[in-house]
This record gives sequence, C-alpha cells and structure tokens, in this order.
Amino acid sequence: MDAKPAWLPGVARQTTHSEEAWLLGQPPLQRYLDYMQDTAIGGAGMSRSALVDEWRTANDYWYELEQSEAGIADRVEIRGIDSSLKPHIDEVMASSRYRRGFNELPTRFAMVELEKLIVSQRHVDIHHTERLKARLAGDSSLEQLFWFCMPVRGTETPVDMRRLGSKRFLLWSKSSDFRFHEAALLAPEQISGYDPFGPVGAAIGVMLGYGSNLLNAVQSDNRLLLHNGHHRAYTLLEMGFTHAPCIIRTVTRRDEFNLLASADATSDPSFYFRAARPPLLKDFFDSRIRKVVKVPQLMRLLEINIDVKEHETRDFGSVDESWSNQP
Repeated sequence: MDAKPAWLPGVARQTTHSEEAWLLGQPPLQRYLDYMQDTAIGGAGMSRSALVDEWRTANDYWYELEQSEAGIADRVEIRGIDSSLKPHIDEVMASSRYRRGFNELPTRFAMVELEKLIVSQRHVDIHHTERLKARLAGDSSLEQLFWFCMPVRGTETPVDMRRLGSKRFLLWSKSSDFRFHEAALLAPEQISGYDPFGPVGAAIGVMLGYGSNLLNAVQSDNRLLLHNGHHRAYTLLEMGFTHAPCIIRTVTRRDEFNLLASADATSDPSFYFRAARPPLLKDFFDSRIRKVVKVPQLMRLLEINIDVKEHETRDFGSVDESWSNQP
C-alpha cells in the first residue's frame, strides 16, 4: 500500500524510513524500475536511463557468475541435525504452525549450508535483520540457534485494531507478513472474554496474523530453494553462521512444487532448479550486485467488512423423496 487512505481515522502516517538490500540485475527489469520510481525514497527523481544502466551492469555480472560458479547450487551441504535437538523438534512438530503448514509432502529437519540456498526473494529489509540480530546477541548456542530458526515460542509484531462501524473493522501491523488466514466457524464454548446480550448459538471468527516463520526450504534433486525465512537466513549468514536448522520439503514434480512455492518461483521453476547459476543467499553480500535502497516504513492494513443478509424459509424437516424429485 503506497499511502494512507484519507478515510482511515486515527492511523498515523509513518515518517520513518527503512533500508532494503536489493539483488540488482535479476529479471524482470520493469519490476525493478517501477519499484525504484514508485516506492524508493527519491526514486521519482532518479534517471530512468541510469537505473537501466546499473541493472544492465549487474546483469552482465550474473553472466560471469554463470561461467565461474556453474553448478554451485547443486553442491549445497545438508547435514544431519544434532540428536540433542530431538525434544525441540518434537515440540515444533506438535505445534499447529507445523501441523497445518507442513502436512502435504515429505518433510525432514536438517542443518543446511546458508550461502548456497537459492533465493526467489529479490530484497530483504535491513532494519528487520538488525532487530533479529538482537535475539541472538550473547547466546549463539545450538539450542538458541534452533529456536531462532523455529520461533514457535516467540511473540510476533503487535496488531492494532479499531472499530470503524458496527460491521466494519480496521487492523494494522508494521510487519509486511500480516495477512488474512481464514474464516472459521466456532462453537459457543470456544469463545471466552465476551459478554453476550443473549444466548450465543454460533460464532464466525476472522483469523488474521502472520505466516509460520519457520525457516524452510524446498528440495528438488540436489538443490534447495529457500521458501520462508529469508530475513532469518540473511541475518545468520551476516553474523558468520555457515549452517542453520531448517525444515526441508522434497518435491519430485511441478504439481507438488506449485503447492508450496511463491508465485515468483512457480512462474519459472526451471530458472531455480535447472539454471547453471541461480541467485543464492550469499549474493546479498556481493557489492557488485547488492544495492541498498531507502524506502518508507509502511504498515500493512487489513479492512474487514461484514455483510449480513437475513432470510426466512419454511423448515420442511425431513423432505420426502417425491417432493425432492420435483423440478
């Protein structure tokens, strides 16, 4: 969302900025140009030809990497995970985040080499990675590293809420991961802390929140595509960690891949799993293709409108077969 709509009362405009590390030279060029000129601070005044020139220079460097590092993604190291983490793994697997998010394909926990993870995300929020670093400050034990990568115990960015009308609500968060999950039917006994003005027969819950945030990757043959946890993986690599606990899901065909991956990845899976030199996590630290961009510190806003329609119909009870067969 580019700006605060005028009809949002009480939600202050964000005046601070953030910084993002971008991988230059990766297609599509048009997306990069649009982002720089529409979103980056000062981008509207940037020379479009200069932006194309810097993108082209970086794109030429990618060609060099295709020659000098061909096949590097096939040599990512996958280690067995330490047995001391077994109780923690069991705790993660018992959580709803894992049970609901990792129930389609074969899954395992392993220690993966960070720098050779393939990335489909073209930029990371540097300010967010700085906040993540604080969680590991002073404690780099294997156990702490595991919970950093599998944060089922942690708290998320707070959500602010406002009622805009009897059937209209606004919720917002500073996290770009804030999203609609699902609508759920709830029984009265599942509701607490609510004082009804009459007997409650049922409730409908609109679930809003965040992704699982468990560090995980998709494996096809010998390659690993980072699926979730780009900021955590980036932070660890910047701090000097070479390997990290990761959930690996294995795919053997495109239909399986389409169940899991992002739209960018599913649009061209051969680019990530067949190209001689796809973009890797370590590329975010290569000065020849890394660009730091200042962008506004945005909020993610979700507006919920409830549309209730009342109908009356006769209760026919058990409808006999002769009536139900009528046209």
